[in-house]
Amino acid sequence: MTFLSSLYTLVISPLELLFEVIFTIANRIIVNEGLSIIFLSLAVNFLVLPLYKRADELQTEERDIQLKMAPMVKHIKSTFKGDERFMMLQEYYRINSYKPVYALRSTFSVLLQIPFFIAAYNLLSGMQSLQGMPFGFISDLGKEDAMFMIGSFPVNILPILMTLINVVSGIIYTKGHPLKEKIQVYGLAAVFLVLLYRSPSGLVFYWLLNNVFSLAKNIFYRLKFPEFAKRIEPKANIKPLKKEWHAFCAGTIMMAIFTGLLIPSAVIDASVEEFIDPFHPENPFFYIIHSLLLSIGSWILWVNIFYYFSSNKTKNVFDKTIWIICGISAVNYFFFGTKLGFLSSTLQYEKTPSFTIFEYILNTLVVLLISVLFHVIQKTTPQIARTILIIGIVTAGSIGVLKSAEILGSYHGYRTHFPAYRSSSVVPEIPLSKTGNNVIVIMLDRALGTQVPYIINEKQELKEQFDGFTYYPNTISFGSGTLAASPALFGGYEYTPKRINQRSSESLENKHDEALKVMPAIFGNNGYSVTICDPPFAGYKTIPDLSIYDDYPAFNCYITNGLFPYSDEYTDAGTAAESYVRVNEMRNRNLFCFSLMKTAPLILQDTIYDQGRYNESVSNTTTSQTTNLYSLVQSRSGISISSGYSSVFLQAYPVLYNLPNITTINDSEENTFLMITNDTTHSPCLLQEPDYVPSMYIDNTAYDTDMVSRYTVNGETMSMVTEEQVIHYHVNMAAFLQLGKWFDYMRDNDVYDNTRIIIVADHGWGLNQFGITCGDQDLENFMPLLMVKDFNSKGFTTSDELMTNGDTPTIATSGIIENPVNPFTGNPINSELKNGPQTIFFTDVVQPDINSGNTFLPGSWYSVEGNPHDPNNWVYLGEG
Repeated sequence: MTFLSSLYTLVISPLELLFEVIFTIANRIIVNEGLSIIFLSLAVNFLVLPLYKRADELQTEERDIQLKMAPMVKHIKSTFKGDERFMMLQEYYRINSYKPVYALRSTFSVLLQIPFFIAAYNLLSGMQSLQGMPFGFISDLGKEDAMFMIGSFPVNILPILMTLINVVSGIIYTKGHPLKEKIQVYGLAAVFLVLLYRSPSGLVFYWLLNNVFSLAKNIFYRLKFPEFAKRIEPKANIKPLKKEWHAFCAGTIMMAIFTGLLIPSAVIDASVEEFIDPFHPENPFFYIIHSLLLSIGSWILWVNIFYYFSSNKTKNVFDKTIWIICGISAVNYFFFGTKLGFLSSTLQYEKTPSFTIFEYILNTLVVLLISVLFHVIQKTTPQIARTILIIGIVTAGSIGVLKSAEILGSYHGYRTHFPAYRSSSVVPEIPLSKTGNNVIVIMLDRALGTQVPYIINEKQELKEQFDGFTYYPNTISFGSGTLAASPALFGGYEYTPKRINQRSSESLENKHDEALKVMPAIFGNNGYSVTICDPPFAGYKTIPDLSIYDDYPAFNCYITNGLFPYSDEYTDAGTAAESYVRVNEMRNRNLFCFSLMKTAPLILQDTIYDQGRYNESVSNTTTSQTTNLYSLVQSRSGISISSGYSSVFLQAYPVLYNLPNITTINDSEENTFLMITNDTTHSPCLLQEPDYVPSMYIDNTAYDTDMVSRYTVNGETMSMVTEEQVIHYHVNMAAFLQLGKWFDYMRDNDVYDNTRIIIVADHGWGLNQFGITCGDQDLENFMPLLMVKDFNSKGFTTSDELMTNGDTPTIATSGIIENPVNPFTGNPINSELKNGPQTIFFTDVVQPDINSGNTFLPGSWYSVEGNPHDPNNWVYLGEG
């Protein structure tokens, strides 16, 4: 971050964000870009009216003082020279309580326009939602109006009209003023004409409206208050009292630290590696710096500017309000909306936050109570209010600094201790042999076994593409999240949560990494070429630490998640970089917006959150032809319509799409083993039916209406009425469709029949699609996908055999590895421990940096024996 960019963030970005939020909310209500620009202009002008009014008064005051002193100043300059002249002028200024620096007051009106102009220019000149939007005689708000051409030169009416209004306004405003001020006004009009002549018409239209407003203001004051230019508020009435200003300033500092440092650092510190792109590993600490600058600019700089230019009556309101805002913000952040589910690194909740009527009422009552209580404290014992603010500033600042230090430490640890990341920049190769045995274990994170019959019912062609597979609907996992459930999948029954906890003298990290190495070590020790992609939580890190395989130099280890770019054909090399830059922009902007959302009353949080877009000005209309990555946050309207991409989905899905491109076929007799994890099914979003592909604008209304029967199989209907149910189905379908294309590729290259394929998930997800519960627990959390294709198998079949994902190592090694043994414990690899009741673990703690001891943190334990779809076969064992 350069000095100039930091200065821009501090001074201009708060205004730009304010303009953008006003425009976006207006456009969401009005649904007309031109009218929204009008609303923006009116809102901003009324907002800054006190600033310009006070600036005009100061300018008038300066002009009157200059006129009063002019004769004597002229006399001194004509009579004295050198140091004597300087001393005489200084003494005259002192007598009149005047300082030469006061001359800057005459430029306040112009200086105030500069940041507002820059903010509006940068926002409206590049606003995506204005592209192609007509308004009145303006054919495209995103381009210059070019009403007609003179040769090749466009004649733009809007900037010419804007300049004429500027000149008329200047004539009225500067009537009776010195020539210097008239030149200043007309010169500024000429500058704006040059600057804006070739600008997008939406921007020029906005500035034209501002000039119309200014003209109307000048006419109004000239007609109603002809003495306005001579009325000067006494200085004594415009200076804030020191104590009150100090208290107000403390309140703005508190809010700046709270929303710019404490909350952003807490969000990033919760999972630092999610904010690090392994292919562009930049320090996430800079997100906090950007957020803090934006917050300081908003709360300290601009709020204090408004405070300074306000009347004493308004200042008094500011003094009381900022103290109350601090109290409300703290209460809202710490006590309300604390359990909203998973938050992505793009600051979007997986499930749109919602609150009950009771929560709204309770929060409103608490906000009113805090307002009254804090008002009484501030009025009766202001010293206590100031003390509380100082304590709050020190506490919030200290916590924010400590968390920032932890973030810096995590990042430097990432760069220092993960030499295996050097492999992450290499395009992976998946070798498959035409003559040897190929074994593939595909772990689709959170893939839902219960949805498979419905996916096949809708896409019958999948039966042919998945020829030879057996589907196991009665499959259970041993945990509800990757951290607890995946070790058994990769290492077998020795690594269920219960048995991991029994090895209480060893760290969870060592046991987890051991499980990830079981199958690769077995196959590697038996002469197989081993390829590993994205082992989940390797090294107990969100971004897999590939160095856990350093003892096996022959293994080919890769990170693929986020490697491949997204475009319509997934081949645009520049799109990956564009996506990375776009995500950075979103985080820099939205961390501060997220803080404002979390500190706001619940009744306002939905408006601020805006489905994870935080009122960013992206187009919300299907008439736009824009198909870029401008919006990497998907907003949904019900279960059929959405706009924007899911950035998390676009990191995982292109990997499946590119499987044929990274697969290398060889004629050697060397056997191969592939263990790959993919998050496509863990990244729920709405996709374009019937192909189930990502799209900027999606409307599945017609297809959903026509194909409602796809959700009924053998008389059982799968619930598909909530967004969460639908988007999980979509990403599971997308994964199946891309895997089917890979299997076709394998057939075409004669490596399908000699390949054993296991498609398995670490856990399911509680979507309440089938009403299978034990107490309050949705048992679909423990129903993962399991499908197996053996060598030379044919047909698509279903088996009711009871399975667990802990059977994966047994299935993978069966018949090709003689007497397989866990190389770390010496125990045989088999499924004998599946006999009898199985102990299942549920926990909401899914972060490895939190659950990092020797045993899992307490959660809920269940037991199941027999058909897992029968709730009667489940028993709640309690907490622990």
